[in-house]
Amino acid sequence: MSEDWLDPEPFLRGIAWWDAGRPVRADPACADRMPWDTWERAKIPVGVRLEFTSGGAKAVEVRYSTSDPGPDAPVFVFSLLEGDVTHAEAAAVPGEDMVVRIGLPSGEGPFTLHLPDSLSPAVRAVRGLGGTPAPAPPLPRWLVYGDSITEGWCATRPALAWPAVAGRALGLDPLNLGYAGAARGELVCAEQLAGLDCALVTLAFGSNCWSRVPFSAGLMHETVRAFVAVVRNSHPDTPVWVVSPVLCPEAEDTPNALGATLADLRGAIERAVRALTASGDGRLALLPGGALLAPDQLSDGLHPDDSGHAHLAASFAEAVLASSPGLVPACPPAANSPLGGDG
Repeated sequence: MSEDWLDPEPFLRGIAWWDAGRPVRADPACADRMPWDTWERAKIPVGVRLEFTSGGAKAVEVRYSTSDPGPDAPVFVFSLLEGDVTHAEAAAVPGEDMVVRIGLPSGEGPFTLHLPDSLSPAVRAVRGLGGTPAPAPPLPRWLVYGDSITEGWCATRPALAWPAVAGRALGLDPLNLGYAGAARGELVCAEQLAGLDCALVTLAFGSNCWSRVPFSAGLMHETVRAFVAVVRNSHPDTPVWVVSPVLCPEAEDTPNALGATLADLRGAIERAVRALTASGDGRLALLPGGALLAPDQLSDGLHPDDSGHAHLAASFAEAVLASSPGLVPACPPAANSPLGGDG
């Protein structure tokens, strides 16, 4: 690496584990204990991004390598944000040892460069043109466990997925642990959350327990209690929020193989959380998901569109900020956030 290229690792955010030099979203040491679909999704670096101050640079360059998505793949982009404002985008060209250049607006930032995570990019190096960027100050970590909705499906950009939007609003570093098609409350995942330092934990699973791996309402209830207990064993004082499944019109009143509708599973999750809070867990909170989104905020009848992701993020962030003392992490809304700051 030449002198002007910088090691990217200090700039990267949204990472807890590495595997063969690439960021992954689950502990590789537990790969043989996780469901296959969870580990496969964990290999995609969803939510991984670069955060930096400009150091006077007028532009940044990023060296990266990606896999080839095939000839029919959509256009993937790098997106540069300052707070919630997108200043620039640049197309990602798949290949080995590629370089993308993105101009910076005036000011020091901090700036966030979201990666085209669907290409599973490996960032090799970073440099500034006309100045030397520096890693942005670290923010408190937020663990967000969930399914494809948490992973950000149907958001048109990684920066528009609800954990990314809410993380900016709350001034947190979201670690996206959303696993599309998976996230069924496996205790191996709870153990991994328990092993990470964090300021906030959010659990948003249950949709894939309707049909992909059908749960009964009773099994759903006990799964939530067990998952929370494992997390709580290592995080006795950390705020833990549970978001029950959002609207899915097809599943609301349709029984699965065990006779449970999505409404039944949502009710079981909410009863489990309320029972735990009633038994004395004052740092556990519930955001009921059933009424959060309207049908016209769903892109495909299941996943939120951009407006749905934004509404889900705002609802969650507002609930956290308005919660009782002791449940709010010690962090102000970020600059340019719709919930506060300078924007």
